[in-house]
Amino acid sequence: MPSDAPERITRAKDIVGLALEKGLPAEDLYVDTLVIPIGVDPEAGNYYLDAVRFVYNRLDELPENLPPVKYPRTPGYRPTADENPYGASPKVASALGGFSDYHVYPDAGQTAVREAVGRYVGVEPEQIVLGSGSDEMLGMAATLFLDPGDALVNAPPTFGMYEFLANIHNARLATVPRREDFALDLPAMERALDEGAKLVYLASPNNPTGNAVQPDEIERLLGHDAVIVIDEAYAEFAGESAVGLMADHGNLIVIRTFSKWAGLAGLRAGYAVLPPDLVEIVWRAKVPYNLSVASEQAILASLDDVETLLENVRLVVEERERLGERLSATGWIRPYPSAGNFVLCEVRGIAARDVRDRLRARGILVRYFDEPALRNCIRISVGLPRDTDRVVDALSEIGATVG
Repeated sequence: MPSDAPERITRAKDIVGLALEKGLPAEDLYVDTLVIPIGVDPEAGNYYLDAVRFVYNRLDELPENLPPVKYPRTPGYRPTADENPYGASPKVASALGGFSDYHVYPDAGQTAVREAVGRYVGVEPEQIVLGSGSDEMLGMAATLFLDPGDALVNAPPTFGMYEFLANIHNARLATVPRREDFALDLPAMERALDEGAKLVYLASPNNPTGNAVQPDEIERLLGHDAVIVIDEAYAEFAGESAVGLMADHGNLIVIRTFSKWAGLAGLRAGYAVLPPDLVEIVWRAKVPYNLSVASEQAILASLDDVETLLENVRLVVEERERLGERLSATGWIRPYPSAGNFVLCEVRGIAARDVRDRLRARGILVRYFDEPALRNCIRISVGLPRDTDRVVDALSEIGATVG
């Protein structure tokens, strides 16, 4: 009970009395020891009952998650967001502009898009479930498999969503840090699974380090009594996928997105590839109408132009390698190998925060990290060739001041 509970109770009784005097029916009032009345004005009859008391008791343990600082949204290259510099297929704009049924709810069964995605991935349409970005699909897995107190294995440094989901679902976080080269510590992960962890999230390629998980590593984890979720947001840039392992493993879920390779980040379109036995259960838990008709049309148009989009992927991969080479040539920036559409860099001889700030002053936004495993690192998204030149030229100017 809060330390000020007696005062709250007294104020709550005063509010109830005031409300009854004003003719409000008692059954419409709900007051308990966690009521926080604010701004009661007996003359005007104003009162306030605080809904915060209904929030579960771990709220103040969650990390702050306020909207990030918003920088002006300008067209072109934003090397902090891992967006596709080539944008969406031209067919997407045509499809959205020519669609007239925005007043009609989406197909609750996602029939057409499931068939199209199934063909693209090489699985039965029934194994596909789509949603508002891959984040929704990652959250769906946590909803299905995590009860309060269950353990989720996380391998940082990695995508922050996994820790966020553990906190939201009141799960225990079994943290298994990656090795110095960002490879998985498989023996430690297997120990966590042997000790009862139910769920593993693994990004492949990993964000922000860029390295991919090898198929034999995934198979080792699949040999344990747990659900293994492979987050393949950047899979097209790596040229490999774990989907093929699903035929022999019923405890594997693969989650993918159209945000990166297809340039649909603003439309929020992601999907899960599921083992057949899990499909019916997922549909019971899935929010209906969770994929907008705009996203449906964009997905169908994208998958009708795969050749163009994969050529853009090839160009991004080519530019990723050039970016890495040019960064390495500076002598004070160490780029790590990457299979994504970004390059993680260790900054030497100067604080990475200062590099981030000096690039920002030049209108270039990069991601800065300040955690033990990524000390003094920045992440640069791959853009067009001219974007690479702009970033490297700016870094060369900054590097001229490094002693």
